[in-house]
Amino acid sequence: MAAAGAETGAQRTMRARPGPPEEVERWQQDLRVRFRQLLRIDDLVADQMDLPFAEEIVASWDMGDYVAHKRSLQTTPGRRITVILTVPRNAAGPHPAVVCIGGHGSTLYSTYADGRPFADWSPPARDSSGIYKGFAAALARSGYVTISTVVSQHEVREPGRTLMGERLWDLMRCVGYLGSRPEVRRSRIGCGGLSLGGEMVMWLAAMDPRIAAACSSGFLTVMDQMEKGHCRCWKFAGLRELVDFADIYALVAPRPLQCQNGRKEPPSQFPPALAERAMEEIRPLYAAFGQAGRVTLDVHDGAHEIDLPALLTFFDRHLKP
Repeated sequence: MAAAGAETGAQRTMRARPGPPEEVERWQQDLRVRFRQLLRIDDLVADQMDLPFAEEIVASWDMGDYVAHKRSLQTTPGRRITVILTVPRNAAGPHPAVVCIGGHGSTLYSTYADGRPFADWSPPARDSSGIYKGFAAALARSGYVTISTVVSQHEVREPGRTLMGERLWDLMRCVGYLGSRPEVRRSRIGCGGLSLGGEMVMWLAAMDPRIAAACSSGFLTVMDQMEKGHCRCWKFAGLRELVDFADIYALVAPRPLQCQNGRKEPPSQFPPALAERAMEEIRPLYAAFGQAGRVTLDVHDGAHEIDLPALLTFFDRHLKP
């Protein structure tokens, strides 16, 4: 069976287990339903087709190879978000697209730090030497449509919601907005991010089947590790009773997934040894679909940072026609 019953210790009652593809798919569907309820976004998911984006253009910048736009979008009936959207300038479309997600303390522009700051970056990030390696700008220059929004907040913005649910829903709205754009090839939308951004890549790819490929950097670990010395914003009521992180990542199967962990990560953070331990639980779910080669762990020589060459190669392989 793909879903296990309650184990001794009464945790991970919906732990992922390999089995026939139809059983794994049924487990995935059941767990997504449970998560939508716990995250308090089930009503939003049910009504999303009836909620217009009502976009408003705030500003635009010519970045040479691409045009960047700051826009405001409706995300719930009572709340709006601001996004950065980039569109390739000259290449024929429709284009593949990537939702680019920053970590704690990030802004709309953190993932675009490529040496050519937008006019209103404050403070401007002027090179690609930081932890994000300007990966969103690198994707934009190489022919992808990209989008980013801020999910690093730590307050719930609407009564009756959850922090993680609001973060996830805003990213799901970004996916929907990309799918509404004529410049975007809807079947080739991916997501990538670092740290909290890597965590949100996990959630977005797990909960939104429209994501065709996902690159989660600096997050693959186990929940016990995150209980000590880490921001507890990852945790919400009912989560640990159901799963560990490997089970959430397993919801992505059989779609392509790359996780990145640096050898210079300290033992208290996201060391490769814990990433490999979690990956050992994810791989069998891909094998159950006959797609073992679609999930990879990139252990690179850096620290808590994007491995840019690996990310670009991954998306080019799985999202470009």
